[in-house]
Amino acid sequence: MQLRFRQLQAFHSIFETGTVTGAAEQLGISQPGISNLLAQLERQTGLELFERKKGRLIPTPMADMLFREVDTVVRGLDHVSQAIHDLQNKQAGQLQVAAPHLLSFGFMPDEIARFAEDRPDLLISFQSQYSTKIQEWVMAGLFEVAVCEMPVYHDTLTREVFHFETRAVLPDGHELARYDVLTPELLDNQPFIVMGPEHMTHRRTREVFESSNASWRPQVHTHLSENLLSFVKRGMGVALIDPFTVQFDNEPGYITRPFKPAVMLDLAVITSRNRPLTPVGQAFLEQLRESLAAFATEVKTA
Repeated sequence: MQLRFRQLQAFHSIFETGTVTGAAEQLGISQPGISNLLAQLERQTGLELFERKKGRLIPTPMADMLFREVDTVVRGLDHVSQAIHDLQNKQAGQLQVAAPHLLSFGFMPDEIARFAEDRPDLLISFQSQYSTKIQEWVMAGLFEVAVCEMPVYHDTLTREVFHFETRAVLPDGHELARYDVLTPELLDNQPFIVMGPEHMTHRRTREVFESSNASWRPQVHTHLSENLLSFVKRGMGVALIDPFTVQFDNEPGYITRPFKPAVMLDLAVITSRNRPLTPVGQAFLEQLRESLAAFATEVKTA
């Protein structure tokens, strides 16, 4: 089976935008052209990739699986095209950074903006994504410097691990706000907003409550730290949240307290062992290390 890259690119764009119109605008191809490329791909593979509902294309489970395989390939060719463009136009340099969502709403934009202050011609590529995908991107050479949640699964990646204490976050006016430090005993049977069961803070919170013989009552499960904080502001429970989300949120509606024993969040700064860093990447890495260390309780190089 010989698939054309343009077919995969059209599929990737439809998956991301949800419509043929959005994909056509993104790729600069006519809508009939996009529809034709998708039809060719479905015909060649024998797969139904989208269901059509109220003007939108809803990915099927097979499309979800295919997208995970196609994503790195499509981004890789886009990366090559951009590199060629930079060489042709003698760009001063390119900063390629990826980070998990918890760093993308304040911390990382601040770091990139500070780095770019005296580099007016710097071209910047920044993406936020889940940590497993970030690791794939760095190995593929799509991003030079990245932050991800532990664990790091690949020996081809260097890693420097930073450990951060989560903070207990309560809705404004909560009765437990009178305590300077919160514990499992004080939060016994309180409704909790939590990350999913696979997340390290979920497991570690459960363990400290079990060790203290306190009742831990997860009520809302979500997948983003920003969502945790939003639910707390609406009075739906308490949460243990990373210091970055709390630091860079400027809206009222909640208070924070230390939580003991500490529930830690582990992040790693990663680069590829197989590719030397560019001068731009090395300079940003040094700045990033310093900034993360200011939030961390412990740093380990592995």
